[in-house]
Amino acid sequence: MNDQFNNTRSHRVRQAMFPEAMDESQSMDIPQTHMEQVNQQTAVQRLAEPSQMLKGAVMDLINYQDDADLANRAIPELIRLLSENDLHTVQQATSIVNQLTKKEASCHVVLNNMHMVSALVRTATNSNDAETVRSAVGAMHNMSHHRQGLLAIFKSGGIPALVRLLGHRVEAVVFYAITTLHNLLLHQEGAKMAVRLAGGLQKMIALLHKSNVKFLAIVTDCLQILAYGNQESKLIILASGGPAELVRIMRSYTYEKLLYTTCRVLKVLSVCSSNKPAIVEAGGMQALANHLSHQSTRLVQNCLWTLRNLSDVATKQDGLEGLLQLLVQLLSSNDLNVVTCAAGILSNLTCNNPKNKQVVYQVGGIEALVRTITNAGNREEITEPAVCALRHLTSRHPDAEHAENGVRLHYGIPVLIKLLNPPSRWPLIKAVIGLIRNLALCPGNHTPIQDQGGLPKLVQLLMKAYQDIQRRGVGAPSMQDGVRMEEIVEGAVGALHILARECLNRSIIRDLNCIPTFVQLLYSEIENVVRVAAGVLCELAQDKEGAEAIEREGATTILTELLHSRNEGIAAYAAAVLFRMSEDKSQDYKKRLSVELTSSLFRDDMPWEPGNTEMADILTTQSYQDELYTTHLTQQQSQNNTMQYTSTYLPQQQQHTGMQQQNTQPQQSTTSNHGWFDSEL
Repeated sequence: MNDQFNNTRSHRVRQAMFPEAMDESQSMDIPQTHMEQVNQQTAVQRLAEPSQMLKGAVMDLINYQDDADLANRAIPELIRLLSENDLHTVQQATSIVNQLTKKEASCHVVLNNMHMVSALVRTATNSNDAETVRSAVGAMHNMSHHRQGLLAIFKSGGIPALVRLLGHRVEAVVFYAITTLHNLLLHQEGAKMAVRLAGGLQKMIALLHKSNVKFLAIVTDCLQILAYGNQESKLIILASGGPAELVRIMRSYTYEKLLYTTCRVLKVLSVCSSNKPAIVEAGGMQALANHLSHQSTRLVQNCLWTLRNLSDVATKQDGLEGLLQLLVQLLSSNDLNVVTCAAGILSNLTCNNPKNKQVVYQVGGIEALVRTITNAGNREEITEPAVCALRHLTSRHPDAEHAENGVRLHYGIPVLIKLLNPPSRWPLIKAVIGLIRNLALCPGNHTPIQDQGGLPKLVQLLMKAYQDIQRRGVGAPSMQDGVRMEEIVEGAVGALHILARECLNRSIIRDLNCIPTFVQLLYSEIENVVRVAAGVLCELAQDKEGAEAIEREGATTILTELLHSRNEGIAAYAAAVLFRMSEDKSQDYKKRLSVELTSSLFRDDMPWEPGNTEMADILTTQSYQDELYTTHLTQQQSQNNTMQYTSTYLPQQQQHTGMQQQNTQPQQSTTSNHGWFDSEL
């Protein structure tokens, strides 16, 4: 120990910094300088590790410069050799270039020499030797990890060459080509258009039959980048059979990254009106539904977004029972995005589909939707589709009457009436009005609607919408938040028509002084508005006070004209109102009216029975069609909301039976690509 302490300080420092330079005989453990501090390192010991790191960094710098110098000297000769006719020479040269690109210093020298990069691209394009091509495209792959390398490949015409190599017989060449293209698509401006022009989409679709999941994940990510925001690319994918292949991948594999990238492609394609039917017909709804219970949150959310985009063209699809049950369960999720999507999909899949309505009802859909609406508060991106789904579930299927009762039994009516108040916007109000009309078909719901102030609220909304129409003038478009005020008028009057079947409700409606408005609506150019107005007047005329109020408004003339309407419902209602108005008139008046009514309403060789509106009620009920849910976002909401809404929720509006041309909204495009519709997130 004493001998060790007698070593010079320089010897100990040299041993710490350059141990490899010491002879074994000279090597020794660095001693502690203070015996009482055996658990502490000496200054020399603390210096040992950082000094080794510093030495390593200096050596790296020396080697880096050596690599760069070597590459600089070799490149001119390598360029010449790549142009030789001898296959072996070219093969050796490309192999050397490939090796150079594996080291950072020499790689930078290669990619900064445009003549070298052009020679590589030319070799990869023209050579028939598999090993030469593999080395050339391998070198390009190495360069593609550097931004300057991407630019050099792009400027040298590398993209068409790489696209051609996607069809090469050697797997390694194809792998290098697709990964290089992937890097170009991600980071090089102009690469997307160059790949499209070179036929890259068709080549990539042809690669989807491969079985390597990591390779497929790269291919599908390339497809998503190329298709996003580019309608032409989406149509090329469709023409190449892409939708069916992508759906097959979703059905066949379990690798999460592949499922995620494939689902993202389907999500982008699902906003294209041409691709949507192809995806659905290939079994896309069922394939996506299989992953809704996956542990990956990002996969589940993308599946839901895609399903919601597709759901408006899947309303006639069979075999969705499992999906519908999962969606009802997802309404209980704590993730607002998941709940929003689930509600939207349920709304569309229950549209005009009695079987789906029955399934959703039987798996507890009424309770789940009412709870969702209650918990959502003012989040209209949730409440609106949920209300639309309830509106569908409460009409035209075997369990509709039970569903109407179910909304009341799960305390939904107070929540719904509340939604008729601000800050609810017109799309939500329209949906709630339609649901209240359906609920009114169940007599047990009349009292709760009445107790919650539903009647005054409906009349208030009717007056507001009607005044807006009058202010804008006849024929002028009256739209607010994408909703025509004529639709609000029709819906509110239609709900009041059903509610007026109950005596106390008729008294409340009379006291709200809305009979003059009903009479004015008989002059409307919109046939459905005339029909519901005649219908509510028919109910109000059951009471003497109502009949007298209608007559005081001068309704006799217009009602007489409506006896000759081509719409049987309107004619029958008008006849019933006139008949009830005549009950306190003279017998001679009644007789003349009866003759007039019989001659006007002769149907199928059967005389008209005074006051019989059964057929009119049937026609009215049949005319209310379900509508696909439409997302209505204000500009501010679209900026603040993280949900990826899609244009596929712009509905193919269902025409009412007997409706004339002014009764429906213009069909809206399903191919718009707003920023929040077609998302790369």
